[in-house]
Amino acid sequence: MLTSKERANLRAKAHHLNAIFHVGKEAVSPPFVAGVRDALEARELIKINVLDNCELEVATAAEMTASRSGAEIVQIIGRKFVLYKKSKSIKEGIL
Repeated sequence: MLTSKERANLRAKAHHLNAIFHVGKEAVSPPFVAGVRDALEARELIKINVLDNCELEVATAAEMTASRSGAEIVQIIGRKFVLYKKSKSIKEGIL
């Protein structure tokens, strides 16, 4: 569980990031979650965009993606959300 200071630090670091995944009509499918897991292992912090054609609410898509990938939601803003998961392979993490 992230503390409020850690969450604030991660929000600041995520500000400049571009969304590297888009949740669309397929919603939170197993291949999507596998890609998110791989990206989190490589980067620790990622931003995801929820497209207009997605039938899920942004918060629901964020919660489903986080729980299925083992990540934590850092923030939800508009149609984007940021996830964090400590990497096992990165020695010097971002926190």
